[in-house]
Amino acid sequence: MKYGQAGFMFIEVMVAMSIIALVAAATTMSIFQMASTTDRSNGYMTAVRQVQNAGYWISQDAQMAESVSTDNLTPPNILVLKWTDWGYDTDSVYHSVTYSLENVSDGIGELKRTHQDSEGANEQMLVAQDIYYDPSDPDNATQASYEGRVLTVKLVAMSGGTEEVREYKVYTRPEF
Repeated sequence: MKYGQAGFMFIEVMVAMSIIALVAAATTMSIFQMASTTDRSNGYMTAVRQVQNAGYWISQDAQMAESVSTDNLTPPNILVLKWTDWGYDTDSVYHSVTYSLENVSDGIGELKRTHQDSEGANEQMLVAQDIYYDPSDPDNATQASYEGRVLTVKLVAMSGGTEEVREYKVYTRPEF
């Protein structure tokens, strides 16, 4: 702009508008990136918590198990563990824990633990949600197998578009 003229030239207005548009676009992209990263992180952390919680409960029960069943179970059951707490001053207590995948929709369901014992306990609890289970996809889905005192459990959780896979190998109680 020359000295003594009033207002702005068209080119100056266009340059200013272009700079404002670039700053607004960069700000919008940054906000969108932060929001999508947060959603992915939340989904990942949810999936990790689910497989860790399931792994904890299954490991605790399997370490006490004298009997493990993974084959020929009726769906939705995927694992049955049994053990005895031998009583010295009282009667022995016989335990049975069944892990089942329930409320499965599009391959995603809830892992539930049902504990029964000879003293009358009959408790069911939700162990994990968002567990992927598809019997026709055994390579990629949650599954359990037992061989030579070693229980192998592969847990797959899907949440928020992310997937977490963990494999647990647990040695069962030695025979005496």
